[in-house]
Amino acid sequence: MTSTQTEPSHRTYRVRTYGCQMNVHDSERLSGLLEDAGYTAAGDGDEADVVVLNTCAVRENADNKLYGNLGQLRPVKAGHPGMQIAVGGCLAQKDRATIVDRAPWVDVVFGTHNVGSLPALLDRARHNAEAQVEIKEALEVFPSSLPAKRDSAHSGWVSISVGCNNTCTFCIVPALRGKERDRRPGDVLAEVQALVDQGVLEVTLLGQNVNAYGVEFRERGAFADLLRSAGRIEGLERIRFTSPHPREFTDDVIEAMAQTPAVCHQLHMPLQSGSDDVLRRMRRGYRAERYLGIIDRVRAAMPDAAITTDVIVGFPGETEADFQGTLDVVAASRFSSAFTFQYSKRPGTPAADMEGQLPKEVVQERYMRLTALQDEISWAENQAIVGRTVELLVASGEGSKDADRGRLSGRARDGRLVHFASAPGVRPGDVVETVVTGGKPHFLLADGPLLSHRRTRAGDAGEAGVRPTTTGVGLGMPGIGLPAPLPAAVGCA
Repeated sequence: MTSTQTEPSHRTYRVRTYGCQMNVHDSERLSGLLEDAGYTAAGDGDEADVVVLNTCAVRENADNKLYGNLGQLRPVKAGHPGMQIAVGGCLAQKDRATIVDRAPWVDVVFGTHNVGSLPALLDRARHNAEAQVEIKEALEVFPSSLPAKRDSAHSGWVSISVGCNNTCTFCIVPALRGKERDRRPGDVLAEVQALVDQGVLEVTLLGQNVNAYGVEFRERGAFADLLRSAGRIEGLERIRFTSPHPREFTDDVIEAMAQTPAVCHQLHMPLQSGSDDVLRRMRRGYRAERYLGIIDRVRAAMPDAAITTDVIVGFPGETEADFQGTLDVVAASRFSSAFTFQYSKRPGTPAADMEGQLPKEVVQERYMRLTALQDEISWAENQAIVGRTVELLVASGEGSKDADRGRLSGRARDGRLVHFASAPGVRPGDVVETVVTGGKPHFLLADGPLLSHRRTRAGDAGEAGVRPTTTGVGLGMPGIGLPAPLPAAVGCA
């Protein structure tokens, strides 16, 4: 009996997402699969019949967060007969049956390679009255060949690859998501076209290492070509991508960004450390000089580019001189913002067993110095934009705290968040122009009148509560036979 023929047609679901953009997009696939199987999304404040936790394994407290949430769900399930709890994502791939041992009230555990199995596993767990654990060791169905229920009417994630071929010593992701598998350009472009046909204005191309795209089918320059091809899709106004790796970053990508009007002048390129010795122990495959050279070439081609990064503080063996090297590169790079992390051990990574693990108080003190420097830079960079006219794609869910102040929020083409003065009829998904009147470390202000307001199909769809969906887009993948009726990364590159 199929899942669409059983009780799911009367059951509700809720998906909770932790971690990176890859997980966010996987959650869109999970929602699409459940709705395809007859489930409906639970209303705000309602108890769901099925709760799915899509987990992350990158940070040290990921385990504690998962089991803390599972502990909170135990009494809820006890008071809700028939409720099911499913755990997926990277932590599920890593811990496997351990999850059921520690939390026997969990009904389903599934891995990163078998997202499409969730409805069947829920059915099986309900029918057999026992937990179902299914962890595949390799990808069988490429993520974007599964249905998706998109979170936004105006922006969409589109994966171009899954997995990673790098061996960074601090990262557990390759072990959990496998080797890189590239999606054929035609399949990527077909999904982008399908989204644009539904009114989406902006897409973000996703991969653990997007600029290595093409390695599987041995096409040099494939990523730059993909950017140019996507830029020719009529109606697509903004293209972003994340995350590239400095080791594979080539000038043809810079040229494609600069020469393709739809590609936003925004680049998120992880640094991780400014010390050559630390970069070597991290197995990053580049040095600080090369990284700064990429920054210089990007800014020479696109002077208005906003560049963001990831930095890890306190990697094993990091000396004060190493840390000063990071501060020096951050100061020279003038990032618009940075995601800064205190190093944490991840079991199964080489760095977890390295000598020179630093005391927490040393790591914390360095972290505070780094964030203070970056906040100072971000504030100065944002203040330098005051007086500039910006085009904003009005965002959904990013400006709710400003509602009482008569403000909405939007993203500029360079990715900066702008809180702007609201005007009648402006909706999420619409496009407005305004002048920046103030700059804070983490956002811009535009308190003056709008210069223009363009209503869009995305705004119409959002107002009507309609979200774009994709089903069975891009079924082809080299070397894999795919069943008929999944994207996402990132932050590790």
